[in-house]
Amino acid sequence: MRPKKMRWIKCEPGEKCFRPQCKPLSKLKGVLLSLDEFEAVRLADFENLKQKQAAKKMKISRPTFSRIISSAHRKIGDALVNIKAIKIEGGCCKVSKK
Repeated sequence: MRPKKMRWIKCEPGEKCFRPQCKPLSKLKGVLLSLDEFEAVRLADFENLKQKQAAKKMKISRPTFSRIISSAHRKIGDALVNIKAIKIEGGCCKVSKK
């Protein structure tokens, strides 16, 4: 397997963990959302950019962006449907100065 290309993100999230309050912490499972998945969601869903534009901002190909956003949507969906916490960390990223 070849090494992952560095992904560029604009900013790190203000919060690193989101959790439902309806379940006790001891019974709560979680999903791990990488920083590049968080950035993909920010660009596609919050900034409402097309995949080609978002991929350009992250300095990756459009197919790679598509894989990242699909993975992020699956994880967020799992967390919402199955009442899980979302922890944001890791990934092959650098923060852009622009």
